[in-house]
Parts: sequence; structure tokens; C-alpha cells
Amino acid sequence: MPLNFGNDVDGSSRILLNEPRGSTAQVLLFGGQVISWKNERREELLFMSSKAQYLPPKIIRGGIPVCFPQFGNFGGLERHGFARNRFWALDDDPSPLPPANKQSSVDLILKSTEDDLKIWPHSFELRVRISISLGKLTVIPRVRNIDSKPFSFMFALRNYLHVSDISEVRVEGLETLDYLDNLKGKERFTEQADAITFDGEIDRVYLNTPTKIAVIDHERKRTIELRKEGMPNAVVWNPWDKKAKSIADMGDEDYMTMLCVDSGAIEPQVLLKPGEEWKGRQELSIVSSSYCSGQLDPRKVLYGD
Repeated sequence: MPLNFGNDVDGSSRILLNEPRGSTAQVLLFGGQVISWKNERREELLFMSSKAQYLPPKIIRGGIPVCFPQFGNFGGLERHGFARNRFWALDDDPSPLPPANKQSSVDLILKSTEDDLKIWPHSFELRVRISISLGKLTVIPRVRNIDSKPFSFMFALRNYLHVSDISEVRVEGLETLDYLDNLKGKERFTEQADAITFDGEIDRVYLNTPTKIAVIDHERKRTIELRKEGMPNAVVWNPWDKKAKSIADMGDEDYMTMLCVDSGAIEPQVLLKPGEEWKGRQELSIVSSSYCSGQLDPRKVLYGD
């Protein structure tokens, strides 16, 4: 069966994914960006700003923007790189990945253009496969060096998660790790808390992180579990009230129902020789939470409901 397309008011295409139990996702060709992921009960799991603008080339604040070849201001390019404000194409040959189910998966590709090469002089192919299954959203990014010289790059999936109340959320799996604090000039610190909780602005790049991180939403009694491969960094960001008011495409109170917990290869950067390909993988899944001293019930994490 062919892909299911819809169109935005500006004429750009969005791809509609669905799986038999009723969960759905929407992906824009602009930015190769997931903008919606709903469970089988039609509950939105990703945050989208109340002031989000679907007007290319403006970036869209929410969903899962693709950050490449730079994350944030960790370099001299535009913030978070240029991949998130380019139009991507459908990838007809995603090998060596196996063929995808066209109802629940899509393969996209972004190739360097002459304009891109003026900004960042390295020829590349950036691919992503986005797929949904019951309670799970998977993104597989790949970067291939098609240049004649090696290059280094950064990559991140900026996961805007929809939460009930940021003050009732905790993140587990990053305790005792070192992080770079973007609010303090990227100074390096060690996480002292047993779990990360939120009562003010936070913007940290955690180093050498585990493959699994849990975002526990106490009010919803639900946990979003992030599993990742090939991306050793995790970024935790919430702008809080003052910063939110200074962001033009963000509502003054949007910070209360969002949290970014990102997968990234930022520090250190990825080095690719000509012809080499880097591959990452991210899975977001929903599990019910049970509490015992604030810890996850491992049976729920492993097996779900």
C-alpha cells in the first residue's frame, strides 16, 4: 500500500502513519520532523507549542526536530544546524535496512545541496526511518560521508515530550553523571541528585549516558522510556517561565506541559571517513508507572501492561 499523505496550508506534505491498534504519528517532509505521536487512546504524547508556526523556512517548535550537523550553539553554524529547516525527500532505497511497512513506517533522506556546501563544506546523505508500533515510536538516523575527505558532525533528536505538569515529573537514569551546563557557559558538573526534578530553567548536556532513561509523569501515572544506541549524550531542557516569555514561538505557560529529553552525539563529535556511515537508534515507549520509593516497577518496564 502507498504512503498516506496529507497537506498543510502552505502546500507542504505530511505523512500519516498508523498501526492496527490505533496509535498514529505524523511526519513532515519539512525538517524530516515528527510532529505528532498518539497512543491507541488518541492521547498526544509529544508537545507542540501553542504558538508553533507551520511556515517554512521557520522551524517548528515541538515534536522531534532533527539537529544536524550541529547541536545548539556548540559550533559556528546556525543553532541546531540546518537539517531541521530543509525539505527532505522520500528515500526509495533505504538499504541495508530491510523494507519498511508503508502504513507504519517512512524512510526519508536529506542530501547536501550547493547552498549547504557553502555553509558547511562536506557532502553527506542523512537518512531517517520513522516507525510506530503499539506504544512505541522508533527513529533510526544514518549519516553517510560521500565526500572525498573526512568530516566531523553532531547529531541529536530533540524530543519535545508532553507532560501533565513539569513540577510533577522526574527523570531517572542520569544520576552521578557529568554534564555540561549551558546556563553556566558549558561548565562541567556532576549530577548529585538521585533523580532530576524541576523547579526552574534547566539546559544540560549529559555525557556518557546509559542506553535507557525514564521520564516519570507522576500525575498521569505514566512513564516515557527512552532507549538509544549510537548517541552517548542526553540533553535535558526546559526554559521555565522567564525564558519561555522571551521565545517568540512559545506560549508563556507552555513550559509547564513540556520537557525535552534528547538523544545526541554531541560531545564528542562523530568522525566519518569517506564512504563510512554512522547509525543511531532511538525508541520512545510508554509504560505504566508503579511506585516504590519513586523507582520504576521493572516488570512494567519490561513487559508493559
